[in-house]
Formats: sequence, C-alpha cells, structure tokens
Amino acid sequence: FYTHTKLGGIVDMSIIYEKKGHIALVTINRPEARNSLDFETTGQLANAWLDFRDDPNLRVAILTGAGEKDFCVGADLKKFIPAVTENVDELASGEKSLLGDEYAWNTPLIAVLREGDIWKPIIGAVNGICSSGGLEMLQGTDIRIAAEHATFSIAEPKRGLFPGGGSTVRLPRQVPFVRAMEILFTCEFISAQQSYEIGLINQVVSKEELMPAAMKIAGKICENAPLAIQAIKRSVRQGMNLSMDEALNLELKIAAEVFMTEDAREGPRAFAEKRKPVWKGQ
Repeated sequence: FYTHTKLGGIVDMSIIYEKKGHIALVTINRPEARNSLDFETTGQLANAWLDFRDDPNLRVAILTGAGEKDFCVGADLKKFIPAVTENVDELASGEKSLLGDEYAWNTPLIAVLREGDIWKPIIGAVNGICSSGGLEMLQGTDIRIAAEHATFSIAEPKRGLFPGGGSTVRLPRQVPFVRAMEILFTCEFISAQQSYEIGLINQVVSKEELMPAAMKIAGKICENAPLAIQAIKRSVRQGMNLSMDEALNLELKIAAEVFMTEDAREGPRAFAEKRKPVWKGQ
C-alpha cells in the first residue's frame, strides 16, 4: 500500500490507498482519533479520490475506516473546525485554503465526495460509527454495505455547526423526506438495520463479511465495460438536477458517446464468439 500527497512522496499514513487490479481501496487510518478528518487526512483523502478519478486502470473504489469501531466521525473538532470558524469569510469566497497553497480551496469538499466529478463507482464499507462528515462522505458513494454494529448520524447541530458536506441536499433525495428530516433535526443515531430499511444502505452483513461483500460487488462491477458504467453514473447524477425532458436528452447524448467506443463493438463481438469481452476502456 502507499499514500501520496499532491507533491508526491510517502507521508504519514492517515489514508491508506491501495490498488488491487482494477479496484482502489481507500482506508481512513486514524483509529486513535476515531478516523476523524484533520488537515492532513483531508488533503490525502482528496488526492486519493483525484488519483482514482484519473487512473485509467481503476474502475471501482471501496471506502472504509481502519479498525472495527469507527468508519469516520467527521471533522476533527479540536483541529479542523476551529480553523474553519475563524476563516469562514475567506473560505466561502474561495480565496483561502486551510490546507496550504498546494491544495485547492475546495479540497475538503472533494474529500467528502461533495465535488470532483468522479464518475467511477464508489462502494462504502461501513465498519462502525458513521457520523457527521463520515455520513456526508457515505452519501457521495453509490453502493453501501454496513457491518451489523454500524450506526449513523448527522451530529453537527449538537455542536452548533451546520452539515455543509451535502447532507441537507443529498439526504432528503436519498431516503424518505420525513426520515431525512428526523435524522437532521434530532441528531440521534440510527442502526444499520434501520438504515437498510429506509434505503440509506444496500445490505447489512457481519463485520467479518464486510470487506469480502464489498470486494464481491466491486468484482461484479469490474466485469462490465468501464466506460458504460461511468456513463451510467454520469447520466444518473447529472440527470437528477434536470427536468425529465432535459435528463432524457442528456441520456441520449451520453448513450451516443458510449455507442461510439471500441468497447461497444467488443461486447457484441464477444457475445457472437461465445467468449468473455476484453474491455479496453476505449
């Protein structure tokens, strides 16, 4: 495994970033701090997502946390949040980055998958408490699996803060409105089973089966043409912000792009020749 920063080189491993074939494994590695996000972790996490986005060999990512207690409890309240509240005007205007000149001002938003135009599928493997920014990150994933002991919450209002990583926009679109508002207003934890019942996650498994289940789904995705899969995610994500007619027109445009690829010719050819297709991502 390795981690890297925008400037290159080995750094403290608050993010473990592994590449296994076509699958990227992204692990938040601060169990001593409940896998919370400080400055360094946020920057490393953002860069992992950008590398995943730009590496043509990678097709699917799995996001998880180190250990069995916490997935991610959000921003480090001792380090990150005070810096935000003291520099809010500059941050809102995009004039300042808390992470230094080598990082973009919106690096924290990329880190929690609020921005970044990542059209490759991302699987969340929730190994414990998933709270605040952790749950906001999870809302940016496409498929979610949770261990039986995992719990979920939006806790920012308990500290006088606002869940600005996407929760007030994404959560009401991903689960029933009244359940979303209950989660946002009460800040109470809900169980893995409750999260499954409202559609926040796809399945609940034992802690031993969490990563094998995530890898199994990732493997199934990798069997399909990567450009087609990325186009599907792009059509779904961008189409959600459009009217029905606009979304259907966008879908046709994206479909035409896929039909012009080499993979679109390879699929039918492999079917006719009774063999597995060899995807080139071209």
